[in-house]
Amino acid sequence: LYTIKFEVMKTRLFLCYICSICTFIIGTCNKEVYGTSNDKDHSDSISTDTKFMVYDINPGEGFNLRRDVFIRAANLVKSLRNDGHDWILVLPPWLKLYHWKSNIQQNALPWVTFFDLKSLNLYVPTIDFIDFIDITGSSSIDHVIYLQRHPDNFQSKGSFDLIDQDDCQEQPPYYEKSPKLWKGYFWGLKDVYAKKFNCYSAQGSAIIMKDALKKLSARSVFIDRFETLLHIQYGSLDFFAARRSMVYSKNLRYHGDSFRKEFLESDDIRDSTPYNADDWTKQIPIKGQAQGGPYIGVHMRRGDFAQAHKSRIPSISEICSAVRVKLHELGLNKVFLATDGTKDEIKEFERELGAAVTVHRFVPTKERLNMFYDGGIAIIDQWIAAHSRYFIGTCSSTFSLRIQEDRDILGFHPDTTYNCVCGSQAGPDQCSQPTQYWAVKFS
Repeated sequence: LYTIKFEVMKTRLFLCYICSICTFIIGTCNKEVYGTSNDKDHSDSISTDTKFMVYDINPGEGFNLRRDVFIRAANLVKSLRNDGHDWILVLPPWLKLYHWKSNIQQNALPWVTFFDLKSLNLYVPTIDFIDFIDITGSSSIDHVIYLQRHPDNFQSKGSFDLIDQDDCQEQPPYYEKSPKLWKGYFWGLKDVYAKKFNCYSAQGSAIIMKDALKKLSARSVFIDRFETLLHIQYGSLDFFAARRSMVYSKNLRYHGDSFRKEFLESDDIRDSTPYNADDWTKQIPIKGQAQGGPYIGVHMRRGDFAQAHKSRIPSISEICSAVRVKLHELGLNKVFLATDGTKDEIKEFERELGAAVTVHRFVPTKERLNMFYDGGIAIIDQWIAAHSRYFIGTCSSTFSLRIQEDRDILGFHPDTTYNCVCGSQAGPDQCSQPTQYWAVKFS
């Protein structure tokens, strides 16, 4: 466990806020470009009836699954509020993830580092964990609910939605230090503790937590291992509304857009990709209106993913063969590559495409890496790839899926979006093109 003091988290959040309004390009502040911290102040709307739902998932899970679980948590809070209960969603700090390989400090980062909290608040009232501490005036959480897989395992003939307070199936990352003082995980924040702890066995959608939460007297509840719960209604308008609310921070979009303009002859006017970042509810494009920049976006997943999916992952030569065909078809000679590949794999990709094709990558300076962190660099990669004339992703990759969703939101035609390359060794039951059925819905 990390041992980061609460005071350090406050300092880091303050520095993140400063970074969000300060430009490293000219060394001056520009709020029009970089934006500010959470523009939504909930202090005036807090009452004695207000409750707070904190959540988190298995620390080993990746960045893009965490974005998916946000949708599940947000729609649970939305359902509670629809029933007349005043709940606020509290976002968990980001710990350094497995895929964040850079040798920099990346612990207890607030969500405002990566996403626009004003946009999230257009869907449900949402605050960073540090805001929760400030609003309540305490670093304590009333009740921790630690979810675990239900022993029924979807075998019963009755309802699949089951939840029971239960004995812990294995040792949880929490312990009772003294009566009403539970210590443990808590993102490595030394001063954070809980007053009560229980394990719950659960299966089904996040909606099963609603009645359980209503019965609790606790004002603040932390639901850990939230990935145990499924979406309330996958593919519904509420599902996609929560997804659309996840607008990237103005800072990250600005640097992605600057890269497009400088290296890829790409901007929103020429590309027909207008984006209403101030109010995502009004971002309702006409399908196929977006043309995209004069380059192909490629997400080439390698590393542990390639090792785990050997039966269907394509070789670099196979990827480049598909890219060359599409470059010729579209009359283009530029590629933007987003990849976790090694330097040798990137060189092989460039060599396979040949000297006539220019391969661009967003490679951050040390200064920008310390400003954006690995999560921010990943978002910039996704944002640039999302604006390409044509996108080729990695089959079954959630990183590619996020790009495909962004392209739907920008108004690209699905035929230019839902594409991947299957390895020649993969059978039809092992690899297929991503379905367009789950394209983002707006109404």
